[in-house]
Amino acid sequence: MDIDEEREKIGKFIKAGLVVMSIILLLGIIGGSVKKVVTVSKMQDERKLPIYCVDCSEKKVALSFDAAWGNEDTQAILDILAKHNVHVTFFMTGGWVETYPDDVKAIAAAGHDLGNHSENHKQMSQLSKEECKEEIQKVHDKVKALTGIDMTLFRPPYGDYNNTLVESVNELGYHCVQWDVETLVIKRKMTIYGNLLLFHRCKSLSDL
Repeated sequence: MDIDEEREKIGKFIKAGLVVMSIILLLGIIGGSVKKVVTVSKMQDERKLPIYCVDCSEKKVALSFDAAWGNEDTQAILDILAKHNVHVTFFMTGGWVETYPDDVKAIAAAGHDLGNHSENHKQMSQLSKEECKEEIQKVHDKVKALTGIDMTLFRPPYGDYNNTLVESVNELGYHCVQWDVETLVIKRKMTIYGNLLLFHRCKSLSDL
């Protein structure tokens, strides 16, 4: 597949079913500009919940990418996002940060938000609080050294979490962020605003 075909395919995924895409909603969770949110501290049957979506009457969603494997299409993605003036969040593992430091810098330079996706992409619910914090802090320190940015958003690998993880995330000054729409289902018409959409950075676009 040549670069033009790759760009076209990425563009279709990014634009499919979306009226307006904006990371403003996700940043608003931190800054307080979005008043009604599903917060990280909310309890349901005494279980602490991450952020899955936000209440929003405007035609906006938040777009995010998980970066754990490969970087072949990073520049193509950044080019398409720039073309449409869209800012997103890239959740990165420690291994990805180490392997592709130039990509991390390029993402930050383009104005996108950097998120933490753990050091080793483990099942976080199986770890102790100390181990959870270590998984998060290692990536934080790597990104801080590369970009000077203190990340505040964490996405657990596999969407796996428990109270221990959420408490660990909070104690480190982070917000725990999940998603409620995945790549393969966004071809349907989007009618709910405030969604958090998940894409995966992958070795081949055919994996999407």
